[in-house]
Amino acid sequence: MVEGESDPARIAAALFGAPGGPRDGRGLDLGGDWQVLHWALTGDAWEGRQPEADVVCGGRLLTEDGADASGADVIYLAPDRVKAAAAHLDTVGFASLSGRMNAAAMREAGVQGADLPDPGARLAPAYARLSDFFRTAAGEGQAVFKVLRDHS
Repeated sequence: MVEGESDPARIAAALFGAPGGPRDGRGLDLGGDWQVLHWALTGDAWEGRQPEADVVCGGRLLTEDGADASGADVIYLAPDRVKAAAAHLDTVGFASLSGRMNAAAMREAGVQGADLPDPGARLAPAYARLSDFFRTAAGEGQAVFKVLRDHS
């Protein structure tokens, strides 16, 4: 948490500043790929089981559907769940998720970014960065704040 601050919008602003990532360089910006990555991991647009759902959308929602000043959903993932998500990412390679990259199924589920051209080629590097990010955070015993913005 940001010392002395309890408002999720101000925490997000302090941690992330302008859209694009944290000011201190200790973050990862997935851009508009976040929901397609969640779909690839879980087979669902928003939900899923732990630990795979915790990678993108899982955790404790600190805002009410982006209704605060940040215009985004802010989610907190505790260190123990970060560790489990990192272990899951290390166990499951991106290639094993390629069967879920069905644009028609993603569109039907309302997944933002469902019409990505060649999603496997585009998302494989993002998945690798996501795995590295979670591995580092877990190794340091860190929590993860996630800011989900609509990129449509």
